[in-house]
Amino acid sequence: MKITLVAVGRVRGSLAEALREYEERARRYWKLETVEVDSGAGSGRREPESVLHAEEARILARTPPGAKLVALTRGGQPLGSRAFTSYLEDHALNSKDLVFVVGGAFGLSATVLANARQLTLSPMTLPHDIARLVLAEQLYRAGTILRGEPYHKGT
Repeated sequence: MKITLVAVGRVRGSLAEALREYEERARRYWKLETVEVDSGAGSGRREPESVLHAEEARILARTPPGAKLVALTRGGQPLGSRAFTSYLEDHALNSKDLVFVVGGAFGLSATVLANARQLTLSPMTLPHDIARLVLAEQLYRAGTILRGEPYHKGT
C-alpha cells in the first residue's frame, strides 16, 4: 500500500524540521509520498469558491487512480490511534492505496469532500502545517503499533 499526502501549501518556519522528521520516521513503515500543491489564491485576492475550485483541480490531478481519498476535516470521523492503525492495516491488507488531503485556507471543495472519507485530527480548526505534522506523527505511531514497538504508550 502506498500512502500519499496531498497538502495545499508549503510548511515553512519552525514546524518544517519537525514535519520532515516525522515524515521520515513514517517512511520506515509506509510507502509515503508527500505532494504539496499551490494554493488556488494565486498572487491576488480571490473569492473562496474560485480558490477551492483551483485547489480541487490540483488535488485531484495528484490523486492516483483507484486510490481511496481521505479528507482531513474538522467535522470528519474521529479515530483514536489504535483505530487509525486498524484502518491503515485494513487498507494495507487489501492493497488499497490511500491519499490523505489537507486543504488550504478555505478547506476543501464540495467535490473533494463528496469523493472522500472524512476523518478529523481534532474538532478544532488546525492550520494546515500543524495538521500535516499531526498526521505524520500518527502515521509513524501506527507503524510502531503494528510492529509492537514501544513508542505508543496509550491503551
